[in-house]
Amino acid sequence: MSDLFWPGDERAGALFADSALLEGMVALEAAWSAGLVAHGLAPRGVAVSADELLELLDGSDVARITLDAEGGGNPVIPLVSTLRNRLVEAGREETAQWLHQGLSSQDVVDTALMLCAGTALRRLEIELGTQAQALDALAGAHRGTVMVGRTLTQHAVPITFGLKASGWLAGVEDARASVAFAHSVLPAQVGGAAGTLAVTVELGRRRGLRDPEGVTLALARETAAALGLAPAAPWHTTRFPVTRVGDALATASSAMGRIAADVLTLARPEVAEVAEPVGTGRGGSSTIPQKQNPVLAVLVRRAAITAPGLASTLHTAAAFANDERPDGAWHAEWATLRDLARRTVVAAAHTSELVAGLQVDVVAMRERARGAGALLAERDAVRGLVDADGTGRDNAADGGDPSSYLGITDRIVQNRTRP
Repeated sequence: MSDLFWPGDERAGALFADSALLEGMVALEAAWSAGLVAHGLAPRGVAVSADELLELLDGSDVARITLDAEGGGNPVIPLVSTLRNRLVEAGREETAQWLHQGLSSQDVVDTALMLCAGTALRRLEIELGTQAQALDALAGAHRGTVMVGRTLTQHAVPITFGLKASGWLAGVEDARASVAFAHSVLPAQVGGAAGTLAVTVELGRRRGLRDPEGVTLALARETAAALGLAPAAPWHTTRFPVTRVGDALATASSAMGRIAADVLTLARPEVAEVAEPVGTGRGGSSTIPQKQNPVLAVLVRRAAITAPGLASTLHTAAAFANDERPDGAWHAEWATLRDLARRTVVAAAHTSELVAGLQVDVVAMRERARGAGALLAERDAVRGLVDADGTGRDNAADGGDPSSYLGITDRIVQNRTRP
């Protein structure tokens, strides 16, 4: 995939692509079909695998399903209709009759969304792990690199670049933990028409099963397990699984955006303390030949700016999830989650490249810190406060050396980085 409106989108590959959503929908239909047969709810021989179902579809079918989705407001209706027709054409009429029995359109879409989210979150975990390794090395290498600390855009007190990089690392590690948790609890959606799974219970009764409710619960658990998802009670209008994913993605985007914001400040020509890695054809201008724009940080910041709005839309949709299936709120989630996931993964790829190749001008940092006359004003005020009562010790030896006023900087870096 590529998107002229979102340069770099191709880095997300097929994540949340139409084909990925289609495969996720088919995966649930197949897993549920196998489960119905295994528990004696459907006749033997009607189970059908995901591969078999996908083989029934061709490019024209997919295009038509996409267009026909408008008629019912979701793609499951034309998908199931197409699959049933293809099964009948293949001489599997009974399989066609039992396909999708007991499921709802929301079950199929929601489960497919969770499968797509799992792939995206796993990719994000890998990128964040790569960033953490690079930032750990960067913080360790620059534990002693003194630079100007800035608050509200102004010079404040000395810090080290190692401290700044370790702060980036802390944000990335927090984001990685959020992403890993969200990934670990992704649930399947199996609830039937209104979250009661009444069809399978009724089938169990008609088949004379001793505990139809227990069989239904087992079927739901096993279907989730077959898909690599967590079992859960139906969550048709309890949308925390979706907002949890959105929040994890937005948290990651914020952590990376913070890095980009610092890089954009420190890469300005009048500061010139860091520079992005140089790549062929990157950072140029259409009119100004001498420019080397920090385009990786620019693109990461773009994602960080838009991510909160997308996550907010998911929360708004969750708040409007009325009745037993939302009228519009559910539909608003699909493309929103897709865009948020793809954009966050793209930003993660950009950030990984940025921190791995970040160029640090140690000399520029140290010279600016030494030349900033007021950088030690706070230190001198503290010394004067103590000296006033006659108990101060003589620190004349450290004079105007910014490294004399770093507080617990090194301890913080040491605690945040690997031994």
